[in-house]
Amino acid sequence: MSNLLLFPIIIPLIMATILMLFPNKIKMQRLVALLSALVTLIASLFLLFKVYNDGIQVVTLGSWPAPFGISMVSDLFSALLVVTTSLIVLFVVLYSFPTIGIKREQSFYYPAVLFLLTGVNGAFTTGDIFNLFVFVEVLLMASYTLIVHGGERQQLRESIKYLLVNIISSALFVAAVALLYSVTGTLNMADLAVKIPQIENTGILTVIAVLFLVVFGFKAAIFPLYFWLPASYHAPPMPILALFGALLTKVGVYAIMRTYTLFFTMNVGFTHELLAIIAILTILAGCVGALAYFDVKKIIIYNIIIAVGVILFGVSQLNEAGVQGSILYLIHDMMIKAALFFLVGIVAVIFGTSNLRKMGGLMKTYPVLGWTYLVAAFGLAGIPPLSGFPGKLLIVQGGFEGPQFWGSIVILATSLIVLLSAVRIFIYAFWGEPVETEPLKKSAYHAMLIPSMLLVAITVFFGVGAELFMPLVSGAAEVLLNPSLYIEAVFKE
Repeated sequence: MSNLLLFPIIIPLIMATILMLFPNKIKMQRLVALLSALVTLIASLFLLFKVYNDGIQVVTLGSWPAPFGISMVSDLFSALLVVTTSLIVLFVVLYSFPTIGIKREQSFYYPAVLFLLTGVNGAFTTGDIFNLFVFVEVLLMASYTLIVHGGERQQLRESIKYLLVNIISSALFVAAVALLYSVTGTLNMADLAVKIPQIENTGILTVIAVLFLVVFGFKAAIFPLYFWLPASYHAPPMPILALFGALLTKVGVYAIMRTYTLFFTMNVGFTHELLAIIAILTILAGCVGALAYFDVKKIIIYNIIIAVGVILFGVSQLNEAGVQGSILYLIHDMMIKAALFFLVGIVAVIFGTSNLRKMGGLMKTYPVLGWTYLVAAFGLAGIPPLSGFPGKLLIVQGGFEGPQFWGSIVILATSLIVLLSAVRIFIYAFWGEPVETEPLKKSAYHAMLIPSMLLVAITVFFGVGAELFMPLVSGAAEVLLNPSLYIEAVFKE
């Protein structure tokens, strides 16, 4: 069963291909999409269990040994992310049934979602930098399809910007990979971790490290490269926005976390300090946006940017608390963002607008929605004992133990801004004078609310039961902080 780590990539790939054969049979599309997401989740849970019990899983494709064959590597960090991704896609598929609309469902919506799942899971599992590029392109192809899906004017306008930014960053990616290869003679991540410390010219490696930070920074939306994100993410319908908000930037974050702990560690004083400063600037930029807008979608979108900064700050400290905190916070953030987009999506449907100023008084008519949203908002801000708290606490501790203690102070201060931005939605939409709402069928409302509530419940469990998940998280952090474990696993294969 050593090939188990390929299942979460192969299952959605095959199912997406099958789904493309009968686009008009909606019931079949829904059933197959739901089953594929469920089977992928089960396979990824098996994988996590196997990695936890038997150590890092490696498959080198073809008959070539590493570093010549293409390695697929699943350690606890990547397995945790694959499980979280598969879980979120399952909920997005459920949430899409009542919300995405039949016209979109008939034009290859579900295959695109499954191709996106293939790309994201592949990016988390690959042990080769060029392969990372390939999987990122797979998920980008799917995201291009989804961002223009339905072809509304705003979507088409914003998708041009999204396309341009990603084409430029992909071209940079290829250039960075070529440069790395010309200096080291390898693209296998474990082999890079062996070869880079032997190279005397750290100057050129530092340049390459910064170039990769720019490449992945475009994908992760770090300061000042996040300019494309708010408008592009605002355009597509809510299930697609939840998918993008939960997963796409996280691939960039994962790539920075992996490369900056595994092999770009030859000049930590410069590269990781730069990462810490950029992370803090990213948090501040996100805070400005989260407070400036009166649009429920935009407020949560800017909170994506804040979270990216918080996670990367933890990694930049390169100590146990910081890295464990980043892993916990990354998983929390993927789930809480999806849940929040689901909930504000319901609010936007009820009012027929995403403008906060045109909302009010939902608490009387939809109390369950109100309280569920409030729990999710508190989770986002990291109020104990919810899921944002343990991760943020560890990141702050890592900052105080590490070189950039001032960053921890910024994170603590901005937590209040995050809370304020999320509670503002609650105050405007649920309190105040009731505003006229759009008629919403009970069945459609429940079909949207149930997946949202389930996802919020999972995040609460993840926060309250953080102790249960700590062995997994500390195991994942151990591999990041001790690259020799990763290297040995790959070359032992």
